[in-house]
Amino acid sequence: MDIARPSQAKKRRRMRILYAVIGIIVLGAITLAVSRLKPAPPSVDRATVWIETVQRGPMVREVRGLGTLVPIETRLVPAQNDGRIIERKVLPGAKVNADTVILVMSNPQLIQQQLSDEYALKAAQADYNNLKAQLDAQVMAQRATLAQAVSNLRQAQVELQSDEALAKKGLVAQVDLEVARAKEQGLATDAQMEKDRLAAVQNSEQAQLASAQTKIEQARAEYNLKTSQVQALQVRAGLTGILEELPTPIEVGQQVTAGTPVAKVADPTKLKAELKIAETDAKDIALGQPAQIDTHVGIVPGRVIRIDPAVLNGTVTVDCSLDGPLPPGARPDLSVEGTVQLERLADVLHVGRPAMAQSNSQIELFKLVDGGQQAVRTKVRIGRTSVNEVEVLGGLREGDQVILSDMSAEDGFDRIALK
Repeated sequence: MDIARPSQAKKRRRMRILYAVIGIIVLGAITLAVSRLKPAPPSVDRATVWIETVQRGPMVREVRGLGTLVPIETRLVPAQNDGRIIERKVLPGAKVNADTVILVMSNPQLIQQQLSDEYALKAAQADYNNLKAQLDAQVMAQRATLAQAVSNLRQAQVELQSDEALAKKGLVAQVDLEVARAKEQGLATDAQMEKDRLAAVQNSEQAQLASAQTKIEQARAEYNLKTSQVQALQVRAGLTGILEELPTPIEVGQQVTAGTPVAKVADPTKLKAELKIAETDAKDIALGQPAQIDTHVGIVPGRVIRIDPAVLNGTVTVDCSLDGPLPPGARPDLSVEGTVQLERLADVLHVGRPAMAQSNSQIELFKLVDGGQQAVRTKVRIGRTSVNEVEVLGGLREGDQVILSDMSAEDGFDRIALK
């Protein structure tokens, strides 16, 4: 018969409790250690990211913008008179010359005024001719009177000479000689007065004819004005080029007032590029800077010729000339892409432009380490920027490789693995 030993049972119970406590402690330590382990870095396919090497050397700063080709010379053709559009001769897109009739207008009142001015001009010319005939008759009559006075004077002078010769011989009394002299002097005075009267009549004739001529010129000017206005009812292009569509087209039958634009003509052989540059990039653009205009069928060199002082919808309008021959298909309103060269930097540390990089800012890039197997997040200071490159001021060295792609999906990780 076995007898139970209480001391051994208690000993086994203590050992079980001790093992349980040790197990709990070990499990807690393992849990704590596991919780403190960093998560494994995510893997990124190397073929899906853009990797570039930091280099030192020259860098060209450029800015880029989209835009269109616009004509340098554009002319709005206004209606010179009130009228109604009765016929459209040419449609938008057609080639026109300076004297091409674009559309025809009608204004019966203006035509009636032209006829009235024509009759007024003819009446003024008739009055002039009638006045000239009357004045010419007066001049002729005065010439005849003067001729008679000169003839009488000449006869008296001959008689005086004869009396003076006879008086020397004592054949003519002194009284008769004085009478002859008085007669000769009186006729001389009459002749001079008739001569002065002729000059006065001639001067009066010139003044009256000049006044009548002025009335003719006034009537002619009014008639010519109405004639030009009637001729302007046939609206002409006034410029060799292409007829363009107006923002508000003019329809046949529409009544328009003088000064209303009824057509728009542009010279398609003289174009410029009108680029829209982001206001953050446009601050360094200056007149005369070289540019390249990509028309998608060819690249044309140019230069900056105008910078709009205003900002519209976050962009600045920059006009660039086209200094080379236009490629085939170049026409107004053609979409283009322009690149303006700001400056050339001789020796700087630079790399391709990362996504969302701005000038004079600090960004974070993944730099390749461990032979390119992994990449760690690195703070990089950016200086001046270009279209495809940025200047590196700090955080990277020459030869470093960085990921330039948008890595916002890995914002929660400081290290990634490349596979």
